[in-house]
Amino acid sequence: MLIGKYILSLDQGTTSSRAVLFDAFGGIAGMGQQEFPQIYPQPGFVEHDAVQILNTTLFAMRQAVAQAGVTAADIAAISVTNQRETTVAWDAVTGIPVCNAIVWQCRRTAPECERLKAGGMEDYIRDATGLLIDPYFSGTKMKWILDHVPAARELAKKDRLRFGTIDTWLVFSLTEGKTFVTDVTNASRTMLFDIRRLCWDETMLEELGIPRSALPRVCESGEIVGMCSPDLLGEEIPIAGIAGDQHAALFGQCCFQKGMAKNTYGTGCFVLMNTGDRPVKSKNGLITTIAWKVGGKVCYALEGSAFNAGSAIQWLRDELELIKTPQEADALAESVEDAGGVAFVPAFTGLGAPYWDMYARGALLGVTRGTKRAHLCRAVLESIALESCDLVRTMEKESGVSMAELRVDGGASRSRFLMQYQSDILGVKVRRPHCLETTALGSAMMAGLTVGVWDSMQELAGIWRENAVFTPEMESRRREQDIARWHEAVKRSMGWAGQQ
Repeated sequence: MLIGKYILSLDQGTTSSRAVLFDAFGGIAGMGQQEFPQIYPQPGFVEHDAVQILNTTLFAMRQAVAQAGVTAADIAAISVTNQRETTVAWDAVTGIPVCNAIVWQCRRTAPECERLKAGGMEDYIRDATGLLIDPYFSGTKMKWILDHVPAARELAKKDRLRFGTIDTWLVFSLTEGKTFVTDVTNASRTMLFDIRRLCWDETMLEELGIPRSALPRVCESGEIVGMCSPDLLGEEIPIAGIAGDQHAALFGQCCFQKGMAKNTYGTGCFVLMNTGDRPVKSKNGLITTIAWKVGGKVCYALEGSAFNAGSAIQWLRDELELIKTPQEADALAESVEDAGGVAFVPAFTGLGAPYWDMYARGALLGVTRGTKRAHLCRAVLESIALESCDLVRTMEKESGVSMAELRVDGGASRSRFLMQYQSDILGVKVRRPHCLETTALGSAMMAGLTVGVWDSMQELAGIWRENAVFTPEMESRRREQDIARWHEAVKRSMGWAGQQ
């Protein structure tokens, strides 16, 4: 391997921080990972300690480099991909956060979202930002911090307050405060960014009372934005690629052509379809977003999001203690012929597309004395495929394109049972790549293009290799029955928190 031909991708997720060192062929040379705790101050609230996020990222970064046995001189660039919408606020001078980060799953800003809706802002926000009004997005989180954290208000008066999504926080920290940026994909998730004019929207900043000085410069997804401090790995390394996790996964799946789509099974499920160089306005609950900006060219996407997927498997393990590993859930699900009439809706933090019900909550229905943990495990895995089916069907309706295949990635895509059931319930082929670290790979590809490790997207497309393909085996009648039961269960979960 030639000197300087590795890319170190920092993949900061909702439940753990990861780092993957890729070689020039897209192979994995080293990996590191460390989990961090989730903070639930009250029902519907979800927080992270931003300092823990930084420390676990640094741990994973050093672990990956050590495992590969390389030095900083061997690394051509660092890339960052991150959980989106999660919002950090900190002091520009000290670099110390003023409060815990508010996580994308958090529903605390539901009242503010209701205020925006009552004020007639829905059409404007949809047209300017491509988004729906929902606590999911960063803008209302920033307003909540300004309204509820006195230190944030005081810093704002002194022009020392800095807001950022996780990419901004990490790059600021890695560069010792020298670089304050976000890329277009993360900016497009704030509800503050005009996705056509590619700038912060003054109307939204005024509506939410957010000072422009507190927001970062918006850069391309592939751009050298700064240098990682030599104190971290021994010498300076350019930070050259930034993208939100789902946008990076779309890129890493080499969905470079209009109409290509992928589904990532992470904490949530996220289906993205490449729509080319023009944004497509959704009429059916999807989000219009920026897929990436590389080499001066903007690509747009349609997105459908389900807030809880892999987190439901973690719930089985950590809260219910029914399993010790995700693989155990897989084995239990395959040990029974069906879910025994049990239906599960993983609406722990509300429902995303196509329902957008911030007051929905998780539901477990059809339980009898004969229900076993195998049935519960199967129902949870089936729910992930069923909510993904809702996203794909809505996307097909929106785009007018019937998907011939779905490319998949993320931790839960390792589940043979889940992938087969996904193919069955959709009635299409599901293709899983050789490299499941497509989120990390996608941002690495962006950085590699920027610094010359790869010459073109066509060259990158040659890196993608298939590991497994799943083809439909389920009878259409059974498919219709499963989907109908799912939709009935979803109806019963909706509005639950609003009834309290």
